[in-house]
Amino acid sequence: MKSVELPPYAPTLIESTRAIGYSLEAAIADIIDNSIAAGASNVDLYFFPIDEEYVAILDNGRGMDENELTSAMQYGSKNPLEERSKEDLGRFGLGLKTASLSQCRVLTVVTKIDDLLLAKRWDIDYVSKTGKWSLLILDSNEIQEIPNIEQLMKYKTGTLVIWQKLDRLKTGEINFEQELGRKIGNVREHLSLVYHRYLFGETGIRKLTIKINNMEVEPVDPFLTSKSVQVMDDEILIIRGKKIEVRPYLLPHISKMTSDEIKVMGGKEGLRKRQGFYVYRNKRLLVWGTWFRMMRQGETSKLARIRVDIPNDLDDLWTLDIKKSSAIPPAEVRNNLKSIIEKLADKSKRTWTYRGKKELDDSVVHVWIRYKTRAGGFIYEINREYPLLVEIQRENIEIANRLSLLMKQIEENIPLNSLYLDLINDEKVENERDKSSKEIILTLQEILKTADNSIHNNLLETLKKTEPFCNFIIEIDQAIKEGKLQ
Repeated sequence: MKSVELPPYAPTLIESTRAIGYSLEAAIADIIDNSIAAGASNVDLYFFPIDEEYVAILDNGRGMDENELTSAMQYGSKNPLEERSKEDLGRFGLGLKTASLSQCRVLTVVTKIDDLLLAKRWDIDYVSKTGKWSLLILDSNEIQEIPNIEQLMKYKTGTLVIWQKLDRLKTGEINFEQELGRKIGNVREHLSLVYHRYLFGETGIRKLTIKINNMEVEPVDPFLTSKSVQVMDDEILIIRGKKIEVRPYLLPHISKMTSDEIKVMGGKEGLRKRQGFYVYRNKRLLVWGTWFRMMRQGETSKLARIRVDIPNDLDDLWTLDIKKSSAIPPAEVRNNLKSIIEKLADKSKRTWTYRGKKELDDSVVHVWIRYKTRAGGFIYEINREYPLLVEIQRENIEIANRLSLLMKQIEENIPLNSLYLDLINDEKVENERDKSSKEIILTLQEILKTADNSIHNNLLETLKKTEPFCNFIIEIDQAIKEGKLQ
């Protein structure tokens, strides 16, 4: 059998790979992955939108020698099937080139180790002119003309990546400078989530500092771990002898979050959209806000989050794409995750259904009672056996009749549609606010003023078994002891 070598035509392949589909933030994240793999603790991004605009990404990693820089600039420099170090965030040997040239036409990489300073460049227009894989090698004078080279010179070792001729970023933009400002905001938001475990300096990983135009990127914790509940123990799945760690979280009800926390979680709409799995590869977030079609994104599951840590040894099983923005769990993993999802979704539903647990507690006398109809629906009625209603009806028959008519009108005119809209939009229904013990005691004092003195003790004991007073038994007993309730 004969064979013939058919190397790809350089201009065509380079132009084609530009259309893989990188967003600006995903492209920058791909470069930062290389910085982390190089042991960097600082990454600085510089966006320069005027005159000869450029984007610069600088790190203080270990730098590269001649062979390493050449390899880094080569398309497909590493086989994706090769075993990599546990810290390596790469896979296909394409990220630096495809990510960068998806945004610009000129990619320059300068690297420094002690006094050794090297720079090489891909210029798409030059490759089109020569028709070959013509990698430019810059001399010392040309290196000094590179933007932000003085920042690299401050480090003993490090690497500077420069994007110039930002044709893709400028396409269709009337005011590029203004639009770039918006895109920088998207980049900041993306990096604060994708690298949040590095930015926090989580145990076992090197703390990373990322700055954009000298402003530090703050980490965003998608699990709100200071307030959330880890409702189940960690699960360890063993696939091909490798560990996959699964940790479920349940966020607090939105009424328990501050406005800043709600904003961090993506706002009220983001709270629903970001439910689901958060898949990390070497602590770097790959995919989030999806149930992988194992469950629908619903209102009652919006508080559920599941952190999944995978090693880079299992990339092929998760069908990780070049942009590292898509991953699908293999069947053997999905089967193990189904039971976790079901348990977590059930707990999320009970948390979201405000006061749901109390409504099922038969030891408490409720103001409202829910009945299931024969048609399968539900109706809500005021509890006619609520102690205060019983007392009013016992004392005055005429008022009792009027009160019964009023309650009927209230029941038939509950604004259920408005309540539903408020709840699915995460509005805090103020009727359900938590009362203070002071308010409860004042309410009881007003009730006792209108009741016969002879029944005060019995009335207090009865009310202690009703909502909302049942939640303040200790405070009520203390007030009785102090003579505040007589």
